Amino acid sequence: MKVKIFSIHEFEKNHILENYKDFEFEWTNQQLNINTVEIANGFDAIAVFSSDKLDSEVLKKLYDYGIKYISTRSVGFDHIDLSTAHSLGIKVANVPEYSPYSVAEFTLALIMMLNRNLYKAVKLFKNQDYRLDSLVGFDLHNKTVGIIGAGKIGSTFAKIINGFGAKILVYDIEKNRDLTLYSNLKYVDLDYLYANSDIISLSLPLNDETKYLINIDSFKKMIKKPMLINTARGAIINTSDLIYALENGMISSAALDVFEREKGIYFHDYTNKIISDDEFHKLNNMDNVLMTSHQAFLTKEALSGIASTTNYNLNCWSNNKKCENEI
Repeated sequence: MKVKIFSIHEFEKNHILENYKDFEFEWTNQQLNINTVEIANGFDAIAVFSSDKLDSEVLKKLYDYGIKYISTRSVGFDHIDLSTAHSLGIKVANVPEYSPYSVAEFTLALIMMLNRNLYKAVKLFKNQDYRLDSLVGFDLHNKTVGIIGAGKIGSTFAKIINGFGAKILVYDIEKNRDLTLYSNLKYVDLDYLYANSDIISLSLPLNDETKYLINIDSFKKMIKKPMLINTARGAIINTSDLIYALENGMISSAALDVFEREKGIYFHDYTNKIISDDEFHKLNNMDNVLMTSHQAFLTKEALSGIASTTNYNLNCWSNNKKCENEI
């Protein structure tokens, strides 16, 4: 099987070299879109990333070029038009899980950094300003943390935050039996979670049901003016509504590892380049907002898991076996 790997990054090259030993492959740092799709010509399969764009037009071109298989190096697959892929007979698989600790631990890091004003503290310290007046945070102990989405990542985060002695509210369609054993955790509806949480963390996929789940109506229900953490997908939050909520004190602060229109920006060097997105700049310039560039997953363990699962997907197809990760 000949495999073309799109959107390759330096941080994953060694993991791919260690795992993709059964295939003839080439990689490119270019993102897959209608302008670069021709690069896939002559290959049997492609391995893509969440920053690639596989809409109907791109998929039809891939079909014309003989692409039979697509494996995305991500849990999410909202960047792929699955209905078109299926209609063309192109098989698609994802990485349904990798180290859940990577994102769960990063979620905690964002909370601690935002709550204890660590970014501001380091800047002040480097300027030899050792005053503490603007650095007051709060104890996580006995605070109420709302978790929307309790899959592998959300449930792992729940177990971590439980160690701080927090009260935990969870909203999910299905109950995780392990989590029900915690005496300080209960499953609730969204309105209850909105109204009673000091911190709200998002760990759910982006789909038609979850797009703009967090919007102005949601913010109006957040009585305790919570801290909002998003390590899931940017479009789960309506960005315009988020800015309004921050500017009008409906929530206290936000930490965002993802952004609604991050595609084409994140994973690239924009030093001395202009980013033409007013809302991006407005959020980035707010003192009560912490933004990072979609790095929550970025641990050695997670990268190894992503590479090995992608290798499994391609190996199944190469040997005409059923791939359990097909979507």
